[in-house]
Amino acid sequence: MDTKLTLKLNQLVIEKAKAYAKSEKTSVSSLIENYLLRLTETKDAKTEITPLVKSLSGILKLSQEEDLKQGYTDYLSNKYK
Repeated sequence: MDTKLTLKLNQLVIEKAKAYAKSEKTSVSSLIENYLLRLTETKDAKTEITPLVKSLSGILKLSQEEDLKQGYTDYLSNKYK
Protein backbone atom coordinates (compact mmCIF):
# COMPACT_ATOMS: atom_id res chain seq x y z
CA MET A 1 0.00 0.00 0.00
CA ASP A 2 1.48 3.33 -1.02
CA THR A 3 1.17 6.25 1.38
CA LYS A 4 1.88 9.89 0.76
CA LEU A 5 4.86 11.48 2.55
CA THR A 6 5.69 15.17 2.64
CA LEU A 7 9.32 16.22 2.91
CA LYS A 8 10.82 19.66 3.43
CA LEU A 9 14.03 19.95 1.37
CA ASN A 10 16.28 22.64 -0.03
CA GLN A 11 14.96 23.84 -3.40
CA LEU A 12 18.29 23.22 -5.14
CA VAL A 13 18.33 19.62 -3.88
CA ILE A 14 14.82 19.11 -5.21
CA GLU A 15 15.74 20.47 -8.62
CA LYS A 16 18.84 18.28 -8.82
CA ALA A 17 16.85 15.23 -7.73
CA LYS A 18 14.20 15.88 -10.40
CA ALA A 19 16.86 16.28 -13.09
CA TYR A 20 18.60 13.10 -11.98
CA ALA A 21 15.33 11.16 -11.85
CA LYS A 22 14.44 12.37 -15.34
CA SER A 23 17.82 11.31 -16.72
CA GLU A 24 17.36 7.87 -15.13
CA LYS A 25 13.76 7.63 -16.42
CA THR A 26 12.32 7.22 -12.94
CA SER A 27 10.57 9.37 -10.35
CA VAL A 28 11.89 11.19 -7.31
CA SER A 29 9.51 9.10 -5.23
CA SER A 30 11.10 5.91 -6.56
CA LEU A 31 14.57 7.26 -5.85
CA ILE A 32 13.67 8.08 -2.25
CA GLU A 33 11.82 4.81 -1.73
CA ASN A 34 14.75 2.76 -3.05
CA TYR A 35 17.22 4.76 -0.98
CA LEU A 36 15.24 4.30 2.22
CA LEU A 37 14.69 0.63 1.49
CA ARG A 38 18.42 0.09 0.97
CA LEU A 39 19.25 2.15 4.05
CA THR A 40 16.92 0.19 6.30
CA GLU A 41 17.67 -3.32 5.07
CA THR A 42 18.54 -5.61 7.92
CA LYS A 43 22.20 -5.99 8.67
CA ASP A 44 21.67 -9.74 8.78
CA ALA A 45 21.09 -9.76 5.03
CA LYS A 46 24.09 -11.12 3.18
CA THR A 47 26.09 -8.34 1.57
CA GLU A 48 26.54 -8.88 -2.14
CA ILE A 49 30.14 -8.96 -3.30
CA THR A 50 30.60 -7.03 -6.52
CA PRO A 51 32.40 -8.59 -9.50
CA LEU A 52 35.26 -6.12 -9.04
CA VAL A 53 35.86 -7.21 -5.45
CA LYS A 54 35.65 -10.86 -6.49
CA SER A 55 38.25 -10.27 -9.19
CA LEU A 56 40.63 -8.67 -6.66
CA SER A 57 40.21 -11.42 -4.12
CA GLY A 58 43.41 -13.42 -3.62
CA ILE A 59 45.70 -11.10 -5.58
CA LEU A 60 47.99 -10.42 -2.64
CA LYS A 61 50.01 -13.33 -1.32
CA LEU A 62 51.47 -12.76 2.14
CA SER A 63 54.18 -14.88 3.65
CA GLN A 64 53.36 -16.57 6.94
CA GLU A 65 56.28 -14.84 8.67
CA GLU A 66 54.99 -11.34 8.11
CA ASP A 67 53.71 -9.74 11.28
CA LEU A 68 50.90 -7.64 9.88
CA LYS A 69 50.04 -5.85 13.11
CA GLN A 70 53.64 -4.82 13.68
CA GLY A 71 53.97 -3.68 10.07
CA TYR A 72 50.86 -1.53 10.36
CA THR A 73 52.00 -0.17 13.71
CA ASP A 74 55.35 0.80 12.16
CA TYR A 75 53.56 2.45 9.23
CA LEU A 76 51.35 4.53 11.53
CA SER A 77 54.29 5.46 13.75
CA ASN A 78 56.25 6.75 10.75
CA LYS A 79 53.23 8.52 9.29
CA TYR A 80 52.41 10.49 12.43
CA LYS A 81 55.92 11.39 13.63
